Parts: sequence; C-alpha cells; structure tokens
Amino acid sequence: MAEEGKPGSINMTAQKQLIFWAIALATLIALLTILGSVLFPFVLGMVVAYLLNPLVLELSKFGIQRKYAVILILATFALVVAAACFATFPVIYRETLDLAQNMPVYMNAFWEKLEPLVQKLRDLTGQQDLSQAQDFITKQADSATGIAGQVFLGVVAGGQVAIHFFSVLFIAPIVAYFIMKEWPFITNWVKDLLPLEHKKTILDLFHQIDRKLAGFIRGQLSVMLVLGIGYALALTFAGLKYGALIGLVAGLLSVIPLVGSAVGFVIGVMAAFFQSGGDWSFVALIGGIFIIGQLIEGNLLAPWLVGTSIGLHPLWIFFALMVGGALFGILGMLLAVPLAAVIGVLLSFGIKQYKASRLYKGKK
Repeated sequence: MAEEGKPGSINMTAQKQLIFWAIALATLIALLTILGSVLFPFVLGMVVAYLLNPLVLELSKFGIQRKYAVILILATFALVVAAACFATFPVIYRETLDLAQNMPVYMNAFWEKLEPLVQKLRDLTGQQDLSQAQDFITKQADSATGIAGQVFLGVVAGGQVAIHFFSVLFIAPIVAYFIMKEWPFITNWVKDLLPLEHKKTILDLFHQIDRKLAGFIRGQLSVMLVLGIGYALALTFAGLKYGALIGLVAGLLSVIPLVGSAVGFVIGVMAAFFQSGGDWSFVALIGGIFIIGQLIEGNLLAPWLVGTSIGLHPLWIFFALMVGGALFGILGMLLAVPLAAVIGVLLSFGIKQYKASRLYKGKK
C-alpha cells in the first residue's frame, strides 16, 4: 500500500476524486432527465436570483435589510415582466393567428412568383404538366399552417400548459426570494464543503465562471431586449405586416449573437416581398432595418453591454443550446449557457494544467 505523500497515494486520491465527480455528474444528469418538468420553475427561480442578486447587494449598501431589499427588487422585476407580457401578448397572439390563416394565400403568391422558373423546368425536362407538384406543395402548406394554428391554440388553451405556466408563475418567484434572501448562507455553506487542499483553486475557478457567466447573461439579455423592441417598432413603422411579431422573435433569438438578426432578415425580407408584390424598394427597406440593427449590435450594444473579454463565442453558445434543447428540452436550453460557461472555464484550466505538466513538456 502506498504511503501518504508518495506518488501512488496522490494518484489514488486523484482517482477517488475523479470517481466522485463522475458519480455526481451522472446523478445530476439522471435528475434532470427524470425531473425535468418539475425542476423547471426551481431552475428558473435560481436564474432570476442569480441575475438580481447584485441589485440586492447595492441596496444593502444603503442600510436596507436584505429581506426587504429582496422584496423590493422582486416586486419591481415582477411588475416589469407583467407589463411587458400584457403589452406584447395581444399583438403576438393576433399576428400569429392571422399569419396562420393567410399562409395559404402567401404560398399561392409564392407559386406564382416561381412560374417563370417552373416554365424553364418544363422546357428542360419535357414535362408540360406540373400541376400535381403545385397541388402537392399547396396541400402540404395548408396542412402545415392548419396544424400550426391548432398547436398554437392548443398551447394557449391547453390545461396542462396552463398548469405549468401557473406553477412557474408562483413557484419561481418563491424560489428566487428564498435564494436571494439566503444567498450569503448558501455561498458560505458551499465554500465549507470544498476540499481544503484545492479550495483556493476551486474558488478562483468559481470567480472566473461567475465573471464570464454574469457578464454574458446580463449583457446579452439587455441586447435581446433592446433589439426586440427596436426591431418591432422599426418594422411596424415601416409598414410591414406582422412586423411586431417578426421583430420580437428576432430580438428573442438575439440571445445567440448574429442568429437573431440573420433569422429576422430572412423572414422579414420574405414577408416584405409577398406583402408588396415584389416591390424591391420596400424589400430593401426591411432588409436595411436588420442590417442597421446588426451593425448597432456589433459595434455599440455588444461591446457596451456584454464586453469583449467575458463573452462566449457564438458557435459555442449555439452548440450548447442545441445540445441542451435536444437532451432536456426547455430546461436544457435554460441551463445550456451556464454550463457552456462552466465547461469553457474548466477546459481553459485543464489546458493550462496540461501545458504545465510533463505530458506536454516531456521528461527533464
């Protein structure tokens, strides 16, 4: 048996720690898989607490007791969210249903625009009757839009969805309140659990993760809010039908850098083309709104609100969201960015340790 302080004992300790953290990770994944829908309001409450806790700290500096500061911050946050929902939901509901009902008309217009190309295809293939293809596309479009409308109405009126909504509405704020109120106790409790030998290193990693995560999430949510409102107002004033819906969706997708503007550009240009009957000046106006929005995001909003040194790479964020959504649904997407930040910091630390080891430098 290896004695304490010998290389063998060190390797054995590292193996035990590796086994422990592997079991902990497997347990966490199992819990997320089994209890995903139940955990969602709790995880959402934790995210809200994490985002709002710095405001509580600022109020505490003015002598306000922590529990009262928490109540004030949460109440203000709830009022802002409620006002945003009341302001946007009627518009989104109306425009989504209207879009589902008018989609067959747009598909017919799309087919008419394709007529010259279809005629060339007829000439090349020798098939003079492509009406079956047109009927097939039209039927599929009608079917898809009909299903989309039914799904949307089902989501709005569905009892189970309503239950989940109200569970989030009531449970998440309660979770956020208690976590924010007990934040100092929770952080001290976690610190006391850390292994003493590696405590300083782990706390340094926590600090890096917190700095990267907080900077990105708070900044990117601010960018998302500004772009969503800006796109919705600009497209509506420009006269684009469904402009508010397209703008808000583009802003929401802007949580992933570049994706929101790109998706909004494609959808907005297509909607402008069908609405105007091919008026390229109107199409250019709508496309220009998204190009200007992207320039503002890249040169003003992102550097100012997110920063360049603490942001996560867009491809890494996109990959994390795709994996999280595929594995755990909405809960996975909610946890994707935090986990991406954690993995990024740990990989950076691992690479640094590797470059300082004999495996990289070789034997001396």
